[in-house]
Amino acid sequence: MISDGKPILDACCGSRMFWFDKDNPLVDFQDIREEDCVLQNGRYLLVHPNFLGDYTNMSMPDKSYKLVIFDPPHLINPGINSIYTKKYGRLERNSWKDNIKKGFNECMRVLDDYGVLIFKWSDIDAKVKSVIQAIGQVPLVGHKTSRHCIWMVFMKLPIE
Repeated sequence: MISDGKPILDACCGSRMFWFDKDNPLVDFQDIREEDCVLQNGRYLLVHPNFLGDYTNMSMPDKSYKLVIFDPPHLINPGINSIYTKKYGRLERNSWKDNIKKGFNECMRVLDDYGVLIFKWSDIDAKVKSVIQAIGQVPLVGHKTSRHCIWMVFMKLPIE
């Protein structure tokens, strides 16, 4: 998928839960899956990205976006059919660090110079410190919005 000039990428959009405008025309919404189901709690789940793609191996050219949102799966080995897997996806216990590092690197690759990467993480199964070690970069700023959720901000600075 090549962006049609949109300045924002949501690399693993899921059901677009935190977006105020779930159809924002400035955003390329990508996910590896499509879901259309009723969850065990009776709520409806709709995952329909603009295009299918794997955040660890994206087809966009380098420096395609000014802003990238990275909200990858954060649960390690939840049940395959659990409500959490349906809503958020899942990571494999033995490879989650490599998966997150590859995803982070891909997000930075498609980010333009001086672009901003917003990385959302829930530390229920893997602590933020372990994630930062895995990606090998320290965020500029971060904000914990609940007991387990943190938002981190990175900027892509060109190598001189």
